[in-house]
This record gives sequence, structure tokens and C-alpha cells, in this order.
Amino acid sequence: MERRTQADRDAVTIEISYALISAAVAAALVFGAVAGPKLMFTMGYAVERGLLIAGTAAGALVFVLRVATVLWRFGRGAARPGRPGHTSPGS
Repeated sequence: MERRTQADRDAVTIEISYALISAAVAAALVFGAVAGPKLMFTMGYAVERGLLIAGTAAGALVFVLRVATVLWRFGRGAARPGRPGHTSPGS
């Protein structure tokens, strides 16, 4: 296994931070969209509780999926910029 440079370690740290922050924002938006009507309208206890549970589950799912897709794309190299001064074959 090759040693990682400081730039590689920094890139991984930044990508993980981006994945976590963007996932938290996406999860909060989904939670607000699903559970938000609870704040706007008067509903029965069971409906309000159901909205909170559904919002929490949807937010958690979005969080996990967002983190996984961002880190998976980074690991495959799609998020890494090309080397300056080098062209890819066929360009």
C-alpha cells in the first residue's frame, strides 16, 4: 500500500466534512418537509407522532444515503480534479 501525502489526507478530511455537512442539511430539509405540517396545522396526537417518526426516518435515510454517495464518488475518483497540464486521451 502506498503512503498518502498530506494533500491526500487533507482531501479526504475535506471530503468527509463536506459529506457530513451536506448530509445534515439535506436531512434537516427532508425532516422539515415531512414533519413541518405538524407545526402548521392542528392534528390528532397519532398523526403528529406519525409525522415525527416518518420525518425522523426519512431524514436519517437521506443522511446515510448522502454520506455514502458523496464518499463513494470521491473514492472512485470522480470528485478529484485532473492533473494540471495533462490532457486525457482522446481530447
